[in-house]
Amino acid sequence: MVEVKARGARGNGAAYDRILLIRTDRVGDLVLSTPAIASFRKSWPRAHITAVVTAYTAPVLRHNPDVDEIVIVPRAQPAVACGLVKRAGRGAQLAVGLAPRTDDIVLTKISGAPERIGYVYRRRILTRLLARTCLTQWCLSEADPDVSERFPDRPVLHEVHQVLALVRLAGGTQLTEDLTLNLGPDDVAWAQAKAPAGAALLALAPRWFTHNFGPAAVGKLITALADAWPHVVVTYGPETSSHAQRLRARPAPPNVTWMGSLPLLHWAAVVAQSAVVITVDTGATHVAAALRRPVVVVFEREYFTLCSQEWGPWRVPHAVLCKPAASEDPHPLVERIVAASQEL
Repeated sequence: MVEVKARGARGNGAAYDRILLIRTDRVGDLVLSTPAIASFRKSWPRAHITAVVTAYTAPVLRHNPDVDEIVIVPRAQPAVACGLVKRAGRGAQLAVGLAPRTDDIVLTKISGAPERIGYVYRRRILTRLLARTCLTQWCLSEADPDVSERFPDRPVLHEVHQVLALVRLAGGTQLTEDLTLNLGPDDVAWAQAKAPAGAALLALAPRWFTHNFGPAAVGKLITALADAWPHVVVTYGPETSSHAQRLRARPAPPNVTWMGSLPLLHWAAVVAQSAVVITVDTGATHVAAALRRPVVVVFEREYFTLCSQEWGPWRVPHAVLCKPAASEDPHPLVERIVAASQEL
Protein backbone atom coordinates (compact mmCIF):
# COMPACT_ATOMS: atom_id res chain seq x y z
CA MET A 1 0.00 0.00 0.00
CA VAL A 2 1.60 3.24 -1.04
CA GLU A 3 -1.33 5.55 -1.61
CA VAL A 4 -4.58 6.45 0.12
CA LYS A 5 -7.62 7.83 -1.65
CA ALA A 6 -10.42 9.60 0.18
CA ARG A 7 -13.55 11.61 -0.48
CA GLY A 8 -15.70 13.29 2.11
CA ALA A 9 -14.79 13.44 5.78
CA ARG A 10 -12.09 11.18 7.12
CA GLY A 11 -12.97 9.37 10.34
CA ASN A 12 -10.48 9.19 13.19
CA GLY A 13 -12.09 6.12 14.72
CA ALA A 14 -12.76 7.78 18.07
CA ALA A 15 -16.52 7.22 17.99
CA TYR A 16 -16.73 3.78 16.40
CA ASP A 17 -18.92 1.62 18.61
CA ARG A 18 -20.30 -0.60 15.81
CA ILE A 19 -17.97 -1.94 13.11
CA LEU A 20 -18.87 -4.17 10.17
CA LEU A 21 -16.08 -6.28 8.62
CA ILE A 22 -16.83 -7.94 5.27
CA ARG A 23 -14.88 -10.76 3.60
CA THR A 24 -16.68 -13.24 1.36
CA ASP A 25 -13.95 -14.94 -0.65
CA ARG A 26 -11.73 -17.84 0.49
CA VAL A 27 -10.67 -19.55 3.70
CA GLY A 28 -7.00 -18.63 3.42
CA ASP A 29 -7.76 -14.98 2.78
CA LEU A 30 -10.01 -14.80 5.83
CA VAL A 31 -7.25 -16.39 7.92
CA LEU A 32 -4.84 -13.71 6.67
CA SER A 33 -7.38 -11.07 7.71
CA THR A 34 -7.43 -12.21 11.35
CA PRO A 35 -4.55 -9.88 12.36
CA ALA A 36 -6.60 -6.95 11.05
CA ILE A 37 -9.72 -8.23 12.82
CA ALA A 38 -7.75 -8.49 16.08
CA SER A 39 -6.33 -5.02 15.48
CA PHE A 40 -9.80 -3.53 15.05
CA ARG A 41 -10.70 -5.15 18.38
CA LYS A 42 -7.55 -3.83 20.10
CA SER A 43 -8.05 -0.34 18.68
CA TRP A 44 -11.75 -0.19 19.58
CA PRO A 45 -12.11 -2.62 22.50
CA ARG A 46 -15.68 -1.57 23.33
CA ALA A 47 -17.01 -1.70 19.78
CA HIS A 48 -19.50 -4.34 18.66
CA ILE A 49 -17.76 -6.05 15.73
CA THR A 50 -19.82 -7.96 13.17
CA ALA A 51 -18.13 -10.15 10.56
CA VAL A 52 -19.89 -10.83 7.24
CA VAL A 53 -18.63 -14.09 5.72
CA THR A 54 -19.87 -17.12 3.78
CA ALA A 55 -20.97 -20.46 5.21
CA TYR A 56 -17.79 -22.07 3.90
CA THR A 57 -15.43 -19.67 5.65
CA ALA A 58 -17.45 -18.98 8.82
CA PRO A 59 -15.72 -21.75 10.88
CA VAL A 60 -12.52 -19.70 10.70
CA LEU A 61 -14.17 -17.21 13.08
CA ARG A 62 -16.31 -19.63 15.08
CA HIS A 63 -14.04 -19.45 18.15
CA ASN A 64 -12.49 -16.06 17.41
CA PRO A 65 -12.61 -13.80 20.50
CA ASP A 66 -12.37 -10.60 18.45
CA VAL A 67 -15.77 -10.97 16.76
CA ASP A 68 -19.10 -10.38 18.52
CA GLU A 69 -21.41 -11.51 15.73
CA ILE A 70 -21.12 -13.49 12.50
CA VAL A 71 -23.49 -12.87 9.61
CA ILE A 72 -23.42 -15.55 6.91
CA VAL A 73 -24.35 -14.47 3.39
CA PRO A 74 -25.07 -16.79 0.44
CA ARG A 75 -22.67 -16.14 -2.43
CA ALA A 76 -25.12 -17.42 -5.04
CA GLN A 77 -27.98 -15.16 -3.89
CA PRO A 78 -26.81 -11.55 -4.17
CA ALA A 79 -30.22 -10.07 -3.34
CA VAL A 80 -30.39 -12.05 -0.10
CA ALA A 81 -26.80 -11.12 0.72
CA CYS A 82 -27.53 -7.43 0.21
CA GLY A 83 -30.56 -7.61 2.50
CA LEU A 84 -28.57 -9.33 5.25
CA VAL A 85 -25.74 -6.80 5.03
CA LYS A 86 -28.17 -3.88 5.08
CA ARG A 87 -29.69 -5.19 8.30
CA ALA A 88 -26.29 -5.97 9.80
CA GLY A 89 -25.10 -2.44 8.98
CA ARG A 90 -27.83 -0.63 10.88
CA GLY A 91 -26.15 1.60 13.41
CA ALA A 92 -22.62 0.80 12.22
CA GLN A 93 -20.37 3.82 11.90
CA LEU A 94 -17.71 1.94 9.95
CA ALA A 95 -17.89 -0.78 7.29
CA VAL A 96 -14.71 -2.37 5.98
CA GLY A 97 -14.30 -4.44 2.85
CA LEU A 98 -11.38 -6.70 3.77
CA ALA A 99 -10.98 -8.09 0.24
CA PRO A 100 -10.13 -6.16 -2.96
CA ARG A 101 -13.13 -7.69 -4.71
CA THR A 102 -16.14 -6.18 -6.42
CA ASP A 103 -18.60 -8.17 -4.28
CA ASP A 104 -17.13 -7.00 -0.98
CA ILE A 105 -16.82 -3.39 -2.11
CA VAL A 106 -20.48 -3.35 -3.17
CA LEU A 107 -21.59 -4.95 0.11
CA THR A 108 -19.63 -2.30 1.99
CA LYS A 109 -21.69 0.35 0.18
CA ILE A 110 -24.92 -1.58 0.81
CA SER A 111 -24.23 -1.53 4.57
CA GLY A 112 -25.13 2.15 4.69
CA ALA A 113 -22.34 2.95 7.15
CA PRO A 114 -21.18 6.59 6.91
CA GLU A 115 -17.51 5.54 6.84
CA ARG A 116 -16.72 2.83 4.28
CA ILE A 117 -13.18 1.72 3.57
CA GLY A 118 -11.39 -0.98 1.59
CA TYR A 119 -8.48 -1.61 -0.74
CA VAL A 120 -8.16 -2.31 -4.44
CA TYR A 121 -5.39 -3.33 -6.82
CA ARG A 122 -4.02 -0.44 -8.84
CA ARG A 123 -4.05 -2.54 -12.01
CA ARG A 124 -7.80 -3.25 -11.78
CA ILE A 125 -9.18 -0.09 -13.33
CA LEU A 126 -12.88 -0.96 -13.12
CA THR A 127 -12.64 -1.92 -9.45
CA ARG A 128 -10.88 1.38 -8.74
CA LEU A 129 -13.75 3.24 -10.39
CA LEU A 130 -16.19 1.22 -8.27
CA ALA A 131 -14.28 2.21 -5.13
CA ARG A 132 -14.84 5.88 -5.96
CA THR A 133 -18.58 5.22 -5.94
CA CYS A 134 -18.85 2.86 -2.97
CA LEU A 135 -16.12 3.81 -0.50
CA THR A 136 -15.26 6.97 1.42
CA GLN A 137 -11.59 5.99 1.77
CA TRP A 138 -9.48 3.30 0.18
CA CYS A 139 -5.93 2.09 -0.29
CA LEU A 140 -4.29 1.15 -3.57
CA SER A 141 -2.27 -2.06 -3.62
CA GLU A 142 0.75 -2.30 -5.90
CA ALA A 143 0.45 -6.10 -6.22
CA ASP A 144 0.74 -6.65 -9.96
CA PRO A 145 1.75 -10.06 -11.37
CA ASP A 146 3.31 -8.63 -14.51
CA VAL A 147 5.40 -6.05 -12.67
CA SER A 148 6.44 -8.58 -10.03
CA GLU A 149 7.81 -11.02 -12.57
CA ARG A 150 9.60 -8.36 -14.62
CA PHE A 151 10.97 -6.45 -11.62
CA PRO A 152 11.48 -8.96 -8.76
CA ASP A 153 13.47 -6.34 -6.83
CA ARG A 154 10.21 -4.46 -6.20
CA PRO A 155 8.79 -6.41 -3.25
CA VAL A 156 5.05 -6.81 -2.82
CA LEU A 157 3.51 -6.47 0.63
CA HIS A 158 2.19 -9.67 2.14
CA GLU A 159 -1.61 -9.77 2.26
CA VAL A 160 -1.45 -9.58 6.07
CA HIS A 161 0.11 -6.14 5.77
CA GLN A 162 -2.22 -5.04 2.98
CA VAL A 163 -5.28 -5.77 5.10
CA LEU A 164 -3.68 -4.25 8.21
CA ALA A 165 -3.36 -0.99 6.27
CA LEU A 166 -7.14 -0.69 6.56
CA VAL A 167 -6.92 -0.55 10.35
CA ARG A 168 -4.53 2.38 10.09
CA LEU A 169 -6.78 3.99 7.49
CA ALA A 170 -9.66 3.85 9.98
CA GLY A 171 -7.51 5.47 12.66
CA GLY A 172 -6.55 2.33 14.55
CA THR A 173 -3.25 2.37 16.42
CA GLN A 174 -3.18 -0.94 18.31
CA LEU A 175 -1.95 -3.46 15.76
CA THR A 176 -1.02 -7.13 15.87
CA GLU A 177 0.40 -9.30 13.08
CA ASP A 178 -0.49 -12.69 14.61
CA LEU A 179 -2.81 -15.05 12.73
CA THR A 180 -5.71 -16.47 14.74
CA LEU A 181 -7.49 -19.78 14.17
CA ASN A 182 -8.91 -21.29 17.35
CA LEU A 183 -10.19 -24.86 17.51
CA GLY A 184 -12.96 -26.23 19.66
CA PRO A 185 -12.25 -29.05 22.14
CA ASP A 186 -14.49 -31.34 20.09
CA ASP A 187 -12.36 -30.69 16.99
CA VAL A 188 -9.15 -31.46 18.86
CA ALA A 189 -10.60 -34.64 20.41
CA TRP A 190 -11.85 -35.83 17.03
CA ALA A 191 -8.43 -35.37 15.41
CA GLN A 192 -6.65 -37.12 18.27
CA ALA A 193 -8.94 -40.12 17.86
CA LYS A 194 -8.83 -40.31 14.06
CA ALA A 195 -5.37 -39.26 12.87
CA PRO A 196 -1.79 -40.06 13.92
CA ALA A 197 0.04 -37.20 15.60
CA GLY A 198 3.40 -35.99 14.30
CA ALA A 199 2.67 -37.03 10.71
CA ALA A 200 3.64 -35.37 7.46
CA LEU A 201 0.36 -34.06 6.07
CA LEU A 202 -0.11 -33.85 2.31
CA ALA A 203 -3.05 -31.59 1.43
CA LEU A 204 -4.32 -32.56 -2.01
CA ALA A 205 -5.62 -29.73 -4.18
CA PRO A 206 -6.43 -29.46 -7.91
CA ARG A 207 -3.08 -27.87 -8.76
CA TRP A 208 -1.24 -31.07 -7.80
CA PHE A 209 -2.94 -32.74 -10.76
CA THR A 210 -2.18 -30.22 -13.51
CA HIS A 211 0.03 -30.94 -16.51
CA ASN A 212 3.24 -29.78 -14.77
CA PHE A 213 2.96 -32.32 -11.92
CA GLY A 214 0.15 -34.84 -12.35
CA PRO A 215 -1.26 -38.01 -10.72
CA ALA A 216 1.85 -40.14 -11.29
CA ALA A 217 4.05 -37.61 -9.53
CA VAL A 218 1.52 -37.31 -6.68
CA GLY A 219 1.61 -41.09 -6.24
CA LYS A 220 5.40 -41.03 -6.16
CA LEU A 221 5.33 -38.18 -3.63
CA ILE A 222 3.05 -40.15 -1.30
CA THR A 223 5.31 -43.19 -1.51
CA ALA A 224 8.45 -41.11 -0.94
CA LEU A 225 6.90 -39.38 2.08
CA ALA A 226 5.88 -42.77 3.49
CA ASP A 227 9.49 -43.94 3.15
CA ALA A 228 10.78 -40.83 4.94
CA TRP A 229 8.16 -40.41 7.70
CA PRO A 230 6.70 -42.80 10.30
CA HIS A 231 3.19 -41.56 9.41
CA VAL A 232 1.71 -39.72 6.45
CA VAL A 233 -1.78 -38.21 6.36
CA VAL A 234 -3.30 -37.38 2.96
CA THR A 235 -6.31 -35.05 3.06
CA TYR A 236 -8.59 -34.16 0.18
CA GLY A 237 -11.82 -32.34 -0.54
CA PRO A 238 -14.66 -32.88 -3.03
CA GLU A 239 -12.71 -31.22 -5.84
CA THR A 240 -9.95 -33.86 -5.65
CA SER A 241 -12.00 -36.81 -4.45
CA SER A 242 -11.88 -38.67 -7.78
CA HIS A 243 -8.09 -38.32 -7.96
CA ALA A 244 -7.77 -39.49 -4.36
CA GLN A 245 -9.92 -42.54 -4.98
CA ARG A 246 -7.78 -43.58 -7.94
CA LEU A 247 -4.60 -43.13 -5.90
CA ARG A 248 -6.07 -45.10 -3.01
CA ALA A 249 -6.87 -47.99 -5.36
CA ARG A 250 -3.16 -48.54 -5.89
CA PRO A 251 -1.05 -50.52 -3.42
CA ALA A 252 -0.06 -48.08 -0.69
CA PRO A 253 2.31 -48.20 2.27
CA PRO A 254 0.57 -49.13 5.53
CA ASN A 255 1.63 -45.91 7.26
CA VAL A 256 -0.53 -43.69 5.00
CA THR A 257 -3.87 -42.46 6.39
CA TRP A 258 -6.42 -41.04 3.96
CA MET A 259 -8.94 -38.45 5.19
CA GLY A 260 -11.48 -36.95 2.79
CA SER A 261 -14.00 -34.09 2.80
CA LEU A 262 -13.59 -33.20 6.47
CA PRO A 263 -15.41 -30.31 8.13
CA LEU A 264 -13.07 -27.34 8.12
CA LEU A 265 -12.22 -27.32 11.83
CA HIS A 266 -11.83 -31.12 11.99
CA TRP A 267 -9.35 -30.83 9.13
CA ALA A 268 -7.63 -27.90 10.85
CA ALA A 269 -7.29 -29.97 14.03
CA VAL A 270 -5.56 -32.70 12.02
CA VAL A 271 -3.24 -30.04 10.61
CA ALA A 272 -2.55 -28.74 14.12
CA GLN A 273 -1.20 -32.08 15.33
CA SER A 274 0.91 -32.73 12.23
CA ALA A 275 4.66 -32.22 12.09
CA VAL A 276 4.68 -30.52 8.69
CA VAL A 277 2.15 -29.61 5.98
CA ILE A 278 2.89 -30.06 2.26
CA THR A 279 0.60 -28.21 -0.11
CA VAL A 280 0.13 -26.33 -3.37
CA ASP A 281 -2.91 -24.58 -1.95
CA THR A 282 -2.54 -21.23 -0.22
CA GLY A 283 -5.59 -21.93 1.94
CA ALA A 284 -3.83 -24.91 3.50
CA THR A 285 -0.66 -22.81 3.77
CA HIS A 286 -2.42 -20.12 5.82
CA VAL A 287 -4.37 -22.54 8.01
CA ALA A 288 -1.11 -24.31 8.83
CA ALA A 289 0.62 -21.01 9.56
CA ALA A 290 -2.20 -19.91 11.86
CA LEU A 291 -1.76 -23.18 13.76
CA ARG A 292 2.03 -22.66 13.91
CA ARG A 293 2.86 -25.66 11.71
CA PRO A 294 5.85 -25.72 9.33
CA VAL A 295 4.86 -25.58 5.67
CA VAL A 296 6.29 -26.77 2.37
CA VAL A 297 4.34 -24.95 -0.33
CA VAL A 298 4.77 -25.40 -4.08
CA PHE A 299 3.70 -22.41 -6.16
CA GLU A 300 3.05 -22.37 -9.87
CA ARG A 301 5.91 -21.16 -12.08
CA GLU A 302 3.66 -18.47 -13.55
CA TYR A 303 3.61 -15.47 -11.19
CA PHE A 304 5.84 -17.27 -8.71
CA THR A 305 7.41 -14.03 -7.47
CA LEU A 306 4.08 -12.38 -6.69
CA CYS A 307 2.56 -15.47 -5.07
CA SER A 308 5.58 -16.21 -2.89
CA GLN A 309 5.64 -12.61 -1.63
CA GLU A 310 1.93 -11.85 -1.25
CA TRP A 311 0.72 -15.27 -0.05
CA GLY A 312 3.79 -17.04 1.32
CA PRO A 313 3.68 -18.86 4.69
CA TRP A 314 3.34 -16.31 7.47
CA ARG A 315 5.87 -16.44 10.31
CA VAL A 316 6.41 -20.20 10.47
CA PRO A 317 9.35 -22.35 9.34
CA HIS A 318 8.77 -22.99 5.66
CA ALA A 319 10.12 -23.91 2.26
CA VAL A 320 8.76 -22.28 -0.89
CA LEU A 321 9.28 -24.32 -4.06
CA CYS A 322 8.37 -23.75 -7.68
CA LYS A 323 6.51 -26.05 -10.06
CA PRO A 324 8.54 -27.24 -13.07
CA ALA A 325 7.87 -26.06 -16.58
CA ALA A 326 5.37 -28.16 -18.54
CA SER A 327 8.17 -29.80 -20.50
CA GLU A 328 10.24 -30.73 -17.43
CA ASP A 329 10.23 -33.93 -15.39
CA PRO A 330 8.34 -33.32 -12.10
CA HIS A 331 10.10 -36.13 -10.22
CA PRO A 332 13.12 -34.05 -9.08
CA LEU A 333 10.60 -31.75 -7.39
CA VAL A 334 9.27 -34.77 -5.47
CA GLU A 335 12.73 -35.28 -4.00
CA ARG A 336 13.03 -31.61 -3.07
CA ILE A 337 9.63 -31.65 -1.35
CA VAL A 338 10.51 -34.68 0.76
CA ALA A 339 13.91 -33.25 1.68
CA ALA A 340 12.34 -29.91 2.66
CA SER A 341 9.73 -31.63 4.81
CA GLN A 342 12.48 -33.39 6.77
CA GLU A 343 14.62 -30.28 7.11
CA LEU A 344 11.72 -28.36 8.64
